[in-house]
Amino acid sequence: MMLNAPPAAEEPQQREPLLPAFAGDANPIGLDGIEFIEYATAKPQALGQVLEMMGFRPVARHRSREVLLYRQGALNIVINAHAANGLRDVQGVLPEQPQISAIALRVRDARAAYAHLLERGGWEVQTRPELMELNIPAIHGPGDSRIYLVDRYRDFSIYDVDFIRIPGVDPRPQSTGGIGFFGIVQYIGPWRTDDWSEFYRELFGAQAVPDDHRFGILPDGHLLRMPGLSPGQDFMIQLVEPPSISLDATERLQRIGLAVPDVTVAVQTLRALGMEFVESEQTHTDPRGALTKTYLGSVAFELVLTRS
Repeated sequence: MMLNAPPAAEEPQQREPLLPAFAGDANPIGLDGIEFIEYATAKPQALGQVLEMMGFRPVARHRSREVLLYRQGALNIVINAHAANGLRDVQGVLPEQPQISAIALRVRDARAAYAHLLERGGWEVQTRPELMELNIPAIHGPGDSRIYLVDRYRDFSIYDVDFIRIPGVDPRPQSTGGIGFFGIVQYIGPWRTDDWSEFYRELFGAQAVPDDHRFGILPDGHLLRMPGLSPGQDFMIQLVEPPSISLDATERLQRIGLAVPDVTVAVQTLRALGMEFVESEQTHTDPRGALTKTYLGSVAFELVLTRS
């Protein structure tokens, strides 16, 4: 099953959604959570400052490309400022406003998972690793993004090959305020919910979440649960169509959702690091969740209360 290639478009108006909790049904690719999320940007230092306000720390640099690895707890975020392989605009240059350009899925067997995705209609990404670099298989995701498949994430990881640790830095900084990965918000075109729901169901075994099963403070959109092999390795995809009056039909990965055991404590901790949160009549911090302000024109994070 294949989706029509999404049209290119300018940065859009805001839409607003959110996400829920975990279980494990059919899992055709042996999915076991998220290895990393990648941003592409022409301003990596500015994005790095935002990530540090969210508790992330730079821990490693790519051996041959302008790519930095940020980490806290079990969360990895990659900043890709390498013009040859980052997500680029129509002029072929990296976007100044950071964009989520890739998500890497942990799987039991990357080769088998890749074969399954291609058989089910996934679009192959032609990768060109440099000398001494790993060849990580990928398919096309929403917009110009990629979905990578990684099976080296336990004793030996992809970072042991492709990255060099930054001297004097703790390679495994602790999680800030108990932050963990919860899900990702994806903006889709008008009337495309069924298409994208089928895409994730057919390729990854995603399960629809009932509309009355909601978490956080931004409850719009359609929720899908991506089942994981291990306890706590499920995650959510939030599909959000544009409002009927909006001209924004861009399809892209828009925002990261982070799970926290106590929203109030997490917000206080992150505010102490400099992070600001939206506090308006419609959207404000409460025990269910919180939304950061938008930085660099496109970067925001959503906190969601963890549910057992």
